[in-house]
Amino acid sequence: MAKDTTDAGPPPSASLKPDAIGFLDALVIGLNATSPAYSVAAVIGPVVALVGIYAPGVMLASFVPMLLIASAFYYLNRVDQDCGTTFSWVTRAMGPWAGWLGGWAIAMTGVLVVGSLADVAVTFFLLAVGLDSWVDNDVVRQVLTVLLILVMTAVCVIGTELSAKVQNVLILAQVVCLLAFAVVALYRVYADTGTLDSVEPRFSWLDPFGAGGASLTAALLLGVFIYWGWESAVNLTEEVEDSATAPGKAAVWSTVLLLVTYIAVAFAVVAYAGTVYLAENAAEEEFIFALLAEEAMGGWDWVVLLAVSTSALASTQTTIIPASRTGLSMARRHALPAHFGRIHPRFRTPDVSTWWVAGIAIVWYLVLYHVSENALFDSLTALSLLIAFYYALTGLACAVYYRRQLTRSVRDFFLIGLGPLVGAGLLAWLLVESVSDMADPANSYSGVSWFGLGPPLVIGIGIAVTGVVLMVVWRLTAPAFWSEHPSTVDPDLVHRKES
Repeated sequence: MAKDTTDAGPPPSASLKPDAIGFLDALVIGLNATSPAYSVAAVIGPVVALVGIYAPGVMLASFVPMLLIASAFYYLNRVDQDCGTTFSWVTRAMGPWAGWLGGWAIAMTGVLVVGSLADVAVTFFLLAVGLDSWVDNDVVRQVLTVLLILVMTAVCVIGTELSAKVQNVLILAQVVCLLAFAVVALYRVYADTGTLDSVEPRFSWLDPFGAGGASLTAALLLGVFIYWGWESAVNLTEEVEDSATAPGKAAVWSTVLLLVTYIAVAFAVVAYAGTVYLAENAAEEEFIFALLAEEAMGGWDWVVLLAVSTSALASTQTTIIPASRTGLSMARRHALPAHFGRIHPRFRTPDVSTWWVAGIAIVWYLVLYHVSENALFDSLTALSLLIAFYYALTGLACAVYYRRQLTRSVRDFFLIGLGPLVGAGLLAWLLVESVSDMADPANSYSGVSWFGLGPPLVIGIGIAVTGVVLMVVWRLTAPAFWSEHPSTVDPDLVHRKES
């Protein structure tokens, strides 16, 4: 397959370090970016409150749009190995305006979530080692959270190889801890030694339509959130061996492995605790694992607490990667100020954009925390809007980019065209449902009204409006990006697969 030189990146001397990590490293980073232990802990209670025993089915149904969009990431990465992923691909397929907004959405997801992830990592580590009083001290916890963000940012800057080594250790610890919990919980269910109202697992729990109605829609919104982040492997495409295919394969496989993990843990949790207990404690969110760990494992509850801590710690680091690489890609295409495109001469990483992401994330975390802890949680809820937007945009871009190839074979039609379009449609539907749900202040964590709307929707609208304003200002002051991309890519530039 011929290499397209359109919109070529910087010269080798200014490039990221090629072949820094392999397929397995990319796969691990994609897995850790989703923070599986933290994610499933955060949503299992609310999902059970909505759909009861059919929570595993929701995990299965939420996987479908993720797999379809992962297919889009795979095929788009084959023709454009740019660390900006959605920004670069959407710009090529649909023009600079859509591309810029896609890049903005990715960058802001990192800003919204990094502080909260670091806070969870600190909190659960302190609980695991018995320092519960430190958890109750807001100043101590916030100081440790900021320090953790700075440390993990430094790891990202020092090098992708170091990042991968750290991630390998963290995913191993996380998976071992999760499996230990699942095995113990299921053993106690079948041995009838549980302390809660246990229920024997049934294959019928995998039916995502068992609950039906509006509750299913709300549960699917939560389900999509727990899969978010697998594309971090593709953001490292310029630093992965076999960059044309390995990052895309890592993204697809990470979604599959996440599916297995989530369904296994969901079965264990629902079977051990029962639906009533989980629904009653749904408001505890990620702390539901702290409660369940003590119930199921007694003095070994620190194992599960450590799983959640390492999960959030790993994701703190990997969530910085997509935002920083997107900033780099946008800067070198003149869509952002040039200094965001600086690459460290020794470490060959985008140090300026990485530190900027961390700095803004720290400010966001501290400001919202001092507004109220609920405001911080509301900002996480707003994530679903950005996630659904840029995933759907990527799926649409894939079909548009390959539009001349879709009738060449049944495989191309389904994997490159129909599949990504269906995934984009599902996510667009969930986006609309999210907006409708967030409009009601009663559905927010804080339960208060901002301008007559729920705080998460106000935060989402604020981020979108800020992005549009910045884009227009940059278009007027530095139009080079728009001059280089006056319209969508000529169909003749669409890459054709090797025969």
